[in-house]
Amino acid sequence: MGFEDFWYVVSIADRLKSHTVLSRTVLGEWLAIFRGEDGSPVALLDRCMHRHSKLSNGKVEQGKLHCPYHGWVYDQNGKVVAVPAEGENFKMLTSRCAKSYATKEQDGYIYVKLNQTTEADLAPFKMPFYGEKGWETVRVVNRFRNDVTNCAENFIDIPHTVSVHPGVFRSPRKQRLDVVVERRHGSVFVDYRNETTNLGWYSRFLNFNQDRIRHTDSFHMPNITSVEYNLGKHRRLFITSQSIPEADDSTLVYTDITFNYGIWNKLARPFVWWTAQYIINQDIEILGIQQDSIDKYGKQFSNTPADTIHVFVESIRDRIAQGKDPRDLPEQSVKLSFWV
Repeated sequence: MGFEDFWYVVSIADRLKSHTVLSRTVLGEWLAIFRGEDGSPVALLDRCMHRHSKLSNGKVEQGKLHCPYHGWVYDQNGKVVAVPAEGENFKMLTSRCAKSYATKEQDGYIYVKLNQTTEADLAPFKMPFYGEKGWETVRVVNRFRNDVTNCAENFIDIPHTVSVHPGVFRSPRKQRLDVVVERRHGSVFVDYRNETTNLGWYSRFLNFNQDRIRHTDSFHMPNITSVEYNLGKHRRLFITSQSIPEADDSTLVYTDITFNYGIWNKLARPFVWWTAQYIINQDIEILGIQQDSIDKYGKQFSNTPADTIHVFVESIRDRIAQGKDPRDLPEQSVKLSFWV
C-alpha cells in the first residue's frame, strides 16, 4: 500500500463546469482536470505529449481538451483526436495517448486516484450527513504551508486551541478532560469526557443550557479528520477536513462544516462560514510558523501524554510511507487526562 492508492479531492464538483479546466497537484503530480463529453470528470497528466506545454492552460470544447501551444486535442480517455498542423493527414495513433487517472464524483467532490493498478479495497471517505434532510454544509478550501501529517494533527488537537484561538474557540480554564484514544483498522478515534461549556463563541449558541458535550474526533487513513460535537437534537456539528498532499510543505485542505441546528440552519450559514474561516486563518498562520522551524531544524518533536493522538496518526502515516497496510497494526487503546 502507498499514498498513491487513495482517493484525493481535486475540486468541488459544481466548480468544475463543462468549459473549465483546472490545474491541480497531488503527491507532486501535475494534473489537468476537466469534464469529458459525457460530463464525467477527467484527470490527465498536465503535460502535452507534443512539446510539454501544460494542458491546464488550454481550453475545453465539447468535452475535449485543447493544448494552448499547438492545439493538440485530447479526449476524455487521453487520446489525441486531432493535430491541427497535420490537417487531412492526421491519423489516430495508439502511441498518442496522455496518461490518465481514475476519477469519482461523490458527495459534491471530484476525486482522483493516482495508482491505477492497486488491488486495495479503498473508497473515498463518506462525508457525514452531506446532502441529507435537516442538515446544512458550508465548504471552505485553504492552502497550508505544511505537510498532511501536521495539518491533520492540528485539526484534531485540543491543547493548541486555548493558545491559538483564545476566546473564539476555547479559553484557558485549567479544565480537566478525560480522554480515550483508540487506534484500529487504519483509524484513530478520540472520545472526550466531562467537557461542558468551553467552546468560545459557539457555547452561546450550541450549548446555552450548559449540557454535557459529547465530543469525538477521528482520523482516517491517509488524510481525513472529522470532529463531532453532539449536544442533542438540532445541536450537532461535524467539521471534516480532507488534506490533499501537493508537496512536502504544501497541503490543500477541503473542509466541510456540516450541522443540524433545526430552524436556525439557514440563518446560521454565514456565521458558521465566517467563524470557521477565522479559526482556519489562525491555524494557517501557526502551521506556517511551525514549518519555518521544521525547514531549519527538522521534525524531532517532544511528546507528552496529550500527544498520544499525534503518535497514533504518525504510526498510520509512517506505515503507508513504508509501503505497508496500517490496518495490520495492532489495535491499541489509551486512557489519559490533560487540562485546557
